[in-house]
Amino acid sequence: MRRRRSRFSPGPFILHVGVLLFVCSNIVLAERFDSLPRLPRPGSTARRPKSRIVLSVDDHGARGDGIGDDTAAVGNVWKLACSLSAPARILLSAQKTYLFRSIDFAGPCRSKITIEIAGSVVAPKDPEAWEGLNPHRWIYFHGVKHLTVEGGGEINGMGQEWWRWSCKTNATNPCHPAPTAVIFHRCKDLIVRNLRVINGQQMHVAFTNCLRVRASNLGVIAPAASPNTDGIHISASRGVQIEDCIIRTGDDCISIVSNSSRITVRDIICGPGHGISIGSLGKSKSWAEVHDVLVNGALVSNTDNGLRIKTWQGGGGSVTNVIFQNVWMENVSHPIIIDQYYCDSFEPCPNQTSAVQVGNISFMGIKGTSATEKAMIFACSDDAPCEGLYLEDIHLVSHTGGTTRSSCWQAHGSVSGRVYPPPCLSFEDRDSFIKQKTQSGSENFHSF
Repeated sequence: MRRRRSRFSPGPFILHVGVLLFVCSNIVLAERFDSLPRLPRPGSTARRPKSRIVLSVDDHGARGDGIGDDTAAVGNVWKLACSLSAPARILLSAQKTYLFRSIDFAGPCRSKITIEIAGSVVAPKDPEAWEGLNPHRWIYFHGVKHLTVEGGGEINGMGQEWWRWSCKTNATNPCHPAPTAVIFHRCKDLIVRNLRVINGQQMHVAFTNCLRVRASNLGVIAPAASPNTDGIHISASRGVQIEDCIIRTGDDCISIVSNSSRITVRDIICGPGHGISIGSLGKSKSWAEVHDVLVNGALVSNTDNGLRIKTWQGGGGSVTNVIFQNVWMENVSHPIIIDQYYCDSFEPCPNQTSAVQVGNISFMGIKGTSATEKAMIFACSDDAPCEGLYLEDIHLVSHTGGTTRSSCWQAHGSVSGRVYPPPCLSFEDRDSFIKQKTQSGSENFHSF
């Protein structure tokens, strides 16, 4: 019996990469991504809890033709589900396309809600549809507990016009805000899975001030040239797990910022884009803390950066207890980079003395190819040097056959096993540091 693929299966390319990873870096992603699973379609024989109420938006006025505005109809169904005492499932049917303007899914709700997006959701093509609305968001969930969003369907931000008028695309354009496609704000015990989110107006999926999040089997896709289209953005959130996702956008695949902790990223495919980033942090002398982050298992290909920590001069706070491990790089411009002089500005940034502290950062099992000579960069602050950096089992060679090297400034740490290119850290006491790293890792990450 032939195996059926989902409609957003990554296809032969991922199978080829999976073989490469198995041989070269023991990151076996091929089987996980061969087919992103879909939930049963309406009318299937799969069992659902008898107590769950199913609300089809089609029965409440939604047209689902991709032309008529379904915002009010779907919003009314949400309010109904939110008021029920029994668990409810909101169904957006397969083979239909629902057009939303800016839409607000507000909590708190009386019971658990599942939104099953089996079809497609699209935004208006014209940015003028946001006239009089909040320009920073499109689909906005907030204050909801025990929410699940799933279904095997697609969410399309129709971001092309937004990108065309962005000042990042053309410096002569005025800089205007653009919506984040899907925002989850102050949500607890949240599950987001088995969806495709494409062509976000700006960021695609954002978790802000959330607690206990599981996001899995997501395909997040936008052109490499689309500006500020981060794939998954995590801000001021705790206990977030990102697993088995494919992210190909014009900015960071995953960005982790401002007071986030206990973040786990496992088995993802990233690229094109800007890689996996912690930061930026400390802009405009702000304070931020990020700690207890684990990235374990990733393929990063054709990106500007691989694994990056970026902070502005003048900020405060810290980035601590971060582990990057089991990552394969393919043609990545800067596979490993810590940059405490980050400056995303049209004007040069002034030198400042204060800085976000960066310490207890581990890179283990990082292998593959670099698109530039500088495969490892540690550009740390004079006033707040990087402390407790740890390198183990690193092998980053030139994608074009040349040589690679490391670049360091005020970077202190230790090395174990084979590391290439040769490290340039100012060495610390390795034994005491490894003991500290092992203890902190077991305390913080095993609880996930």
